[in-house]
Amino acid sequence: MPASHRAFHPPAVLLWLAALYCAASLAHFVHNAEYLAQYPNLPVWLTRSQVYLSWLAISAIGAMGLLLARSRYAAPGLLLVALYACLGFDGLEHYALAPISAHTIAMNATIGCEVVAAALLLLSTLRCLVLALHKAPRSA
Repeated sequence: MPASHRAFHPPAVLLWLAALYCAASLAHFVHNAEYLAQYPNLPVWLTRSQVYLSWLAISAIGAMGLLLARSRYAAPGLLLVALYACLGFDGLEHYALAPISAHTIAMNATIGCEVVAAALLLLSTLRCLVLALHKAPRSA
């Protein structure tokens, strides 16, 4: 197989960090959905189903990115994984609506875990993107 058609194989750490972020994100979204009324100052129109559907949509971006990253479209795939990781910082918007002290320990823990996992995934993804671009064949 020519070098230009070889699939990029993301390192195992990227896959583990994606799984970690996915789990942390799920924990936050489940907590958010199940305790929606207790989260301070969330919009009244937001429903439990919308929270779960949002998580599915966000996770689909990550899954598509990982699939593409393992193909010959490594750079676009890794960019999608980076976008997926960046979406993990949206949980910080809870603190734009109400201070940390207005949230319970569980709320703060799920938000914090999601943000830390997202940051780790983003850093690893950017490193992989640099490696993938460095190894990509140059066109004449």
